[in-house]
Amino acid sequence: MQKKTHCHFCGDRLIRKRWEGKRRLFCQRCDQPLYENPIPASCLVVVDQRNRVLLVKRSVAPKKGFWCLPGGFMELRETPEQAALRELFEETGLLGESAILLGVTANSSPQYHTVMMVGYLVKNYKGILKAGDDASEAAYFGYGKLPAIAFESHVRFIRQYYGGDRP
Repeated sequence: MQKKTHCHFCGDRLIRKRWEGKRRLFCQRCDQPLYENPIPASCLVVVDQRNRVLLVKRSVAPKKGFWCLPGGFMELRETPEQAALRELFEETGLLGESAILLGVTANSSPQYHTVMMVGYLVKNYKGILKAGDDASEAAYFGYGKLPAIAFESHVRFIRQYYGGDRP
């Protein structure tokens, strides 16, 4: 992970300074701390009429070639639910309706340090399933036949939906 060296507002060099009880990056010119926050993302547990979960195979790093839930990073002016439904369409061609909140968790990330993941459940959707965006494949899997899942937060949301302690 790259270290931040300059203020993203004014471009001046950052220093470390004790602020609010912690050593933080601080811009002396702006007289403001640079808060380093988790990156928000969302994902969806999408199930078909046979109670199988939809997974996509990643075609990009990290975890290229691994399966995961459809999802991705939030954009500005977007809610976590909107981000999840947008990513569902981009990665699978499906239009989801009425996402139900499953929970919120966090993952460590070598690139972003911490990713805050918001998980949703979608049972109502329409469209023709086809892999798109950063997914090379999209398929439904039964709970007992899941492939290796790329991210621990996705495993947690799948387990939560099925009420089990696998995969």
